[in-house]
Amino acid sequence: MSAVSAPRLILASHSPRRAALLAQIGIAHRVCAPHIDETVRPGEAPRDYVLRMAREKARAVAVREPTLPVLGADTLVLIDGLILGKPADAAAGVAMLRRLGGRSHEVLTAVALSVRGESDVRLSVSTVRMRALSEAECRAYWDSGEPHDKAGGYAVQGRGAVFIESIQGSYSGIMGLPLYETAQLLGAAGLAVL
Repeated sequence: MSAVSAPRLILASHSPRRAALLAQIGIAHRVCAPHIDETVRPGEAPRDYVLRMAREKARAVAVREPTLPVLGADTLVLIDGLILGKPADAAAGVAMLRRLGGRSHEVLTAVALSVRGESDVRLSVSTVRMRALSEAECRAYWDSGEPHDKAGGYAVQGRGAVFIESIQGSYSGIMGLPLYETAQLLGAAGLAVL
């Protein structure tokens, strides 16, 4: 984001990765973190949950900041029908990595744009395959500090990249903001990306 550019939208997230991805495509913005309950509802499907979270984040900030469009996003890691959120501690982080190692999992990222009380949402679904991981690798990665605040307990854009055998889908979506879907939303709202 250029220091002289007026913000074109508000990013409803405290994620530095999402802010960097918006800046990468030239969208001047400012950040306003949402404050919502992120509890999964009983019986709620993972896709429904991630779409709801993106919408609720955008709407929560739009109520407080009605002058600009608001972009919200949510990412989850899904394996064996289980949503892997941010690990609570070292034991949870290492357990997540052990579960993901040697297998494929899905990363779902929803992005929502709220403009003048109306909102639209898009979903990016990617498949990530990790190589088998040793217990020592899982612990060393946790000790690096990188996975502490990441859904699924790893960062594809950081040191965690050495664990990734293959990706099908959106690299930026796995990072937390699918740029293709984001550009679609912004374009439909009259906010040209290029």
